[in-house]
Amino acid sequence: MTTVHEAAATATTSADLSVWPASTIEPLRGDLAVGGVPLAEIADRYGTPVHVFDEAEVRDRCRTYLDAFPDAEVLYAAKAFLCHAMARWIDEEGLGLDVWSADELELAATTGFPPDRIVLHGNAKSPRDLDTALRLGVGRIVIASPSEIARLAAAVGTDGHQKVMIRVVPGISAGGHEKIRTGTGDQQFGLSITDGYARHAIARILDQPQLQLTGLHCHLGSQTTSVKPYLVAVRRMVGLMARLYDQHGLVLPELDLGGGHGIAYRPGEKALDLTTLARRIRTELADACATAGLPVPRLIIEPGRAIAGPAGIALHRVLAVKRTDERVFVAVEGGMSDNPRPALCGVQYAPRLIGRHSTADRARVTVVGRHGEAGDVLAVDAELPGDIRPGDVLAVPVAGAYHVSMASGYNLIGRPPVVAVRDGLARLVVRRESQEDIDSGDVGL
Repeated sequence: MTTVHEAAATATTSADLSVWPASTIEPLRGDLAVGGVPLAEIADRYGTPVHVFDEAEVRDRCRTYLDAFPDAEVLYAAKAFLCHAMARWIDEEGLGLDVWSADELELAATTGFPPDRIVLHGNAKSPRDLDTALRLGVGRIVIASPSEIARLAAAVGTDGHQKVMIRVVPGISAGGHEKIRTGTGDQQFGLSITDGYARHAIARILDQPQLQLTGLHCHLGSQTTSVKPYLVAVRRMVGLMARLYDQHGLVLPELDLGGGHGIAYRPGEKALDLTTLARRIRTELADACATAGLPVPRLIIEPGRAIAGPAGIALHRVLAVKRTDERVFVAVEGGMSDNPRPALCGVQYAPRLIGRHSTADRARVTVVGRHGEAGDVLAVDAELPGDIRPGDVLAVPVAGAYHVSMASGYNLIGRPPVVAVRDGLARLVVRRESQEDIDSGDVGL
């Protein structure tokens, strides 16, 4: 016999929750709980905006990658979101870390993250980035421009040694938006295969005995939902490996295909099929290497969004509702200062009313932030109850990647806190940026 609680918990269909963490249930009509913690309680306790991470979801997604790519090295792309708690979860699940700055490196180091499992990227690495990487002893540094070669070799010194990779542009356009496509030659990342710059840079690296070239790296773009671009990249990268073998007798043991694995932000949207991706990449890589007469290199992949994104939820309290002849605007506490993604690359979300059960008919509304920008829009044509009103709380799923990590201090509004949930417990892992924090950096006249 089904109890009242069980009936309420199953009132929300699986389709409605398809983009929410696996632990999500509806314990009461009109409310959701994640990790055993009601989201409305989190909004009341910590204020809004507040970002919530389901620790179990993060860990499960790490394990899914390790299961899909058992012979590969999986690096979490820290730029999606990083804090001490996230670094510890990633470390405990056995993933490596892909960082872009000295500050990300230092944060990881303070958690005890093994430096040999860290890779430093960056299209314009500062002297501090390189010095920190060498001091901490990172596993590899990815060279992305010719000018880095001499700088890095000098920093390593004649008696030093550093493993490096080189970022290659394979000439493939992939990704969900033009601003997150990085696999073509007309942008600032990496060295092109087609114009010979990559091969020239590799020759220069080989002339530096303190630099050990371990492999090639490429990143096609972000929010890629098709397997095909990755297969094309495998063929082109192995083709370059074959030319390097013919020219230098060089056999590279590693191939890094980056990340950019697309996820669904709203129910019904397409996501990259990870199982299919892993199977077809392995087959393509084995076939291409057999044709070229090369041993199969160890594969490296760098998921960020696909691990952090679906594990995060943003909570916003409604501040105002404005109705015009054509549209309904729902303004919330927060906005582009804690989620710039809609303004930057058009990401669309599916916010949901929590904290009360509404029987009103659904209406299409535009959810906007509190900042003075026409582009401060969090969701267009979002379906919410027609009686939405100030004081209500909206929960936005798939908010774990590139929200807090790209948050700003626009309008001097402090960046939001981060709360981790697991097994019915909520704990603060990043506190809200306070007015005192902001004032402490302003040294005055």
